[in-house]
Amino acid sequence: MSDTTRTADRIEIADLFARLANLLDEHRHDEAHTVYSDDVVVRGPRGELHGLDEVTALLRRSRVEGERTQHVHGDVLVRMDGDRAEATANQIVYFHRDGEPPHRTSGLRVAGTAVRTPAGWRFGDMRITLAWTQGS
Repeated sequence: MSDTTRTADRIEIADLFARLANLLDEHRHDEAHTVYSDDVVVRGPRGELHGLDEVTALLRRSRVEGERTQHVHGDVLVRMDGDRAEATANQIVYFHRDGEPPHRTSGLRVAGTAVRTPAGWRFGDMRITLAWTQGS
């Protein structure tokens, strides 16, 4: 694999974090397939989910009327291994209502395995660890 291909793959995998953030912030839960593989496993503070249907159902149930979020990722690291890669990022999530400052903020560590699929790179598994929460 050429350096150019590896670099392009790393950029596409890092891009998954930004696309996930936008999907969550815009409540486009039915588009989870654009960032997760069909058989994704997500482990986090709310338990373990298996497959796109469970992930999508949780995202829909978790929505609080009138509450908005802003997900921000940083410190993204990608370690390539052919058609798989380990990717990690720090994530800060701001919970707010339109025009108001955040009433809650959370810091998380997000780690996962990205897999190359016919549709492009997708997270095949994700581990979400809550580091801290401030506010209610």
